[in-house]
Formats: sequence, structure tokens, C-alpha cells
Amino acid sequence: MELQKLIEKWDEIKEIVTKETETSEIAYNTWLKPLDVYDIVDGTVYIIYSEDSESRMIALIEKKYKVIIKNVIKDITGNQYDIKIILPDEALKINSTKTNNVDLPTNNNSTYTNTSNYVDSNLNPKYTFSTFVVGRNNKFAQGTAYTVAEAPGEICNPLFICGGPGLGKTHLMHAIGNQIIENDNNKKVLYVTAEEFTNEVIECIKNSRNKQNNDMTYFREKYRNADVLMIDDIQFFVGKESSQDEFFNTFNKLHTSGKQIVISSDKMPNEIEGFEDRYITRFEQGITAEIKIPDYETRVAIIKNKIENKDAYFPDDVVDYIASNIKSNIRSIEGAINKLIAYSNLENTDITIDNARDLLDSIISPDKPKEITPQLIIEVVCEHYGVTIEQLISKNRSQNIIRPRHVAMYLCTQETDCSQDTIAKLLDRKDHSTIINARDNIIEQLKTDKELQNQIDTIKKKINSN
Repeated sequence: MELQKLIEKWDEIKEIVTKETETSEIAYNTWLKPLDVYDIVDGTVYIIYSEDSESRMIALIEKKYKVIIKNVIKDITGNQYDIKIILPDEALKINSTKTNNVDLPTNNNSTYTNTSNYVDSNLNPKYTFSTFVVGRNNKFAQGTAYTVAEAPGEICNPLFICGGPGLGKTHLMHAIGNQIIENDNNKKVLYVTAEEFTNEVIECIKNSRNKQNNDMTYFREKYRNADVLMIDDIQFFVGKESSQDEFFNTFNKLHTSGKQIVISSDKMPNEIEGFEDRYITRFEQGITAEIKIPDYETRVAIIKNKIENKDAYFPDDVVDYIASNIKSNIRSIEGAINKLIAYSNLENTDITIDNARDLLDSIISPDKPKEITPQLIIEVVCEHYGVTIEQLISKNRSQNIIRPRHVAMYLCTQETDCSQDTIAKLLDRKDHSTIINARDNIIEQLKTDKELQNQIDTIKKKINSN
């Protein structure tokens, strides 16, 4: 009877807890909404957190809400109980005398739907939790990220976010930083890409020839005095020993001091080749949150969210067309939306399914495999290495141009059906012998050069996501 009464009053109890703690909508969806009464055993109310999570998340929820839940239950029911919040796999161990009133999840897919420091922190204020569309593909990552934002350094440290390009890793990292600064403007939050970190290391090493130079001291103080350090695209460190060493020492200093570390990569920690085991074990000692490819419903939600933010209107058939055909990359979805809006504004016309099909033909190729052309490869290689197409096809023999040039030649031979003579003409080379030499040179380097392997893997992903 007591249990049934508590179940009937549970929504009311959560509503009161939400108001009294001034819990935001995002926090409610992350922490309170998934809570359900499971059982009452020996004076203890067992509340189940019906999400894919870890015990450290439960510890944070108990810290924030246990006392207030206990008090509200007493006010509503008149009974004094102890409170215990548990995960689904713990529920079956409880000495329960009744049939569970809560359906326990049987897999990892959730059934729930759910100013001043920005410049110094390198954060983009646009990327917040409120603008992040949550679906089954990213719910655990979003929930864990929000936990970090609310309690940096306490529960999920380090947080390792992984997933393919364009799925929202960077958005979540910026959202964490923005939320932390909103909660406490005195927190020193620092977001940086692994490439930017590496460039700073290189600059410090170059300047170290000047004995009066204090760049490295400043560099280390900058990163090791942060309250929250976020490094994006950690796989860029592969093959860069000096950068790895600096990051390793910075990681240890921050982690020992209880400072929050957030890392992102396109691979799971144990799948990143070229890192020593000491790095991988540190990445795995916290929580790894994977963002997967969004399902159809989530893609529709993403499209509608972006359209609303841009104050535009798309008919349902256009939304369906984009969601059905652009499946693996949110950046490509946004590119399609921007292209249609630009056309609509330029031509002063409504967006229809017919002009969507015409305009997005280069982005969407339904019912036929994506065509990878030498031109596309050259553009992506130039973008990756930060060189121009003019530099790539020039006679420039500097190392920072030769590497991208040879990579472009190699990828054109591997990823397209074009003849070597055709590739040579595109790259303004005399004949196919130059292409063959470059290809063979890269093949030989790939046998031992982990950094090159990583660069080519990254470029291939970019080619396929464009």
C-alpha cells in the first residue's frame, strides 16, 4: 500500500523537487526525469535511474537531490524513509518481495527522450546544451557532459568523448565550458584543439634558442593552471612526441590537482594507434562517452532545430528528404540547410522539394554511391594541411608543400579510377612518372610513419564526409 501511494505521488514529488532546487530543464531531463520508484524494502525507498550510466553519475545525483527527495517524500506521504538511488543492474540484487513495478532496460538504448571568459577560453557561446539536440545516439554523452559541467573534477574525470567527424563532439565540449563559466565566472576554462596545442609547442621549441626566452614557462603555466582543460581531436598528437610529452605532464598535474580534463577523438581510446600504453590507461580511467550516427528521428529533430534557429521554414517533405539522405554527418546537414536558405533569400522564393532536389544534388546522391573525384581530394588535402591549391600544383619544393602534394597524388591513385596521366595534368605535372614516384614514396613511408598514417586516415574521413 505504501509503495502504491508513493508511485502515484511520484510525478508530484519530482515536480516539487525541481522547483525547490531551481533545476533547469536540461538538468531535469538528465537527472530527475529518468528516476522512478522501484521498491520499498526495510524502510528504504529504492529509486532506479533508468538510463545507461555509471555509479559515479548516481553518486552525483544523490549528492544533489537525496536529502531534498527524502524531505519531500516525508511531506507528501507522512512517512520517513531512507533513500537509495540505484542502476538497473543493481535492482535485481535487492531483496524484493514484489514484482518490479519498473521495466528494467535490457540494452544500452535509452527509452527516454529527452560573457566575459569566452575569449580567453576559446569558447564559442553559440554551442550550449540548450542548442544540442539529444537522441539515442548521444544521450549518454550529453548526460555525462552535463554532469561534468555541473561538477567539474568530481565525477567524470577525465571525460573522453569519441565519435566520427561532424557528430557533435566539439559542440559538447564548448557546451561544457560555457555551462561551467555560467555557473562560476571565476573558473579558468581552456578549450584548444590538439593541432593548436602542437603549434604552440613547436613555437616554444623554436624560440628556445634564445636563452632569454620564457615561452615554454608561460606555455606550461597557461595550461597547468587551468581549472578545466579541453583538448579536441587528441588523435592529432600521434607521431608528435614533444606534444605528447607536454600533454602527458600537463594531464598528470591537472588530474592530481582535481582539475577537470575533457578529451575528444574520432576513435575509442584503445583504438588510437601511436600512443603509448601510459596515455591510453589515463584516458580510460575516467568515463568514455561515444557519440554514434544519429537515427532518422534525431536527424529530423536536428534539422528542425537548426531551421528554427535560422528563422526559416522548410516543408515536411524537404525535412524528410534531407534526413533520409544525409545520415552520417551533422555538418553536411547544416551545409544543406544553409544552401537552401541562401537560395531562397537570393531568389526570393519558397523552398520546395523540387528545388531542394536540384540544389542538393551535389550533396545528396540518393540511390547511387558517392563519387570521389581528384578535385575533391585535392581540396580536402589542401584544407587539412593549410596550403592553397596554387601552392600544391606549383614547383615549390619546401617540405610543408611536398608532403601534402605527395599525399594528394597518392590518394588520387587509391581513391579514384582516374588514370595517372589525368592526375598528372590536374596537378600540373609533366607525366605519370611523377605520380607513380609520389605514390610509391607514400606507400613506403606508411610502413613506419604513424603520424602519416593518422593524417591519411583523417583526410579519408573528411573526403567521405564532404
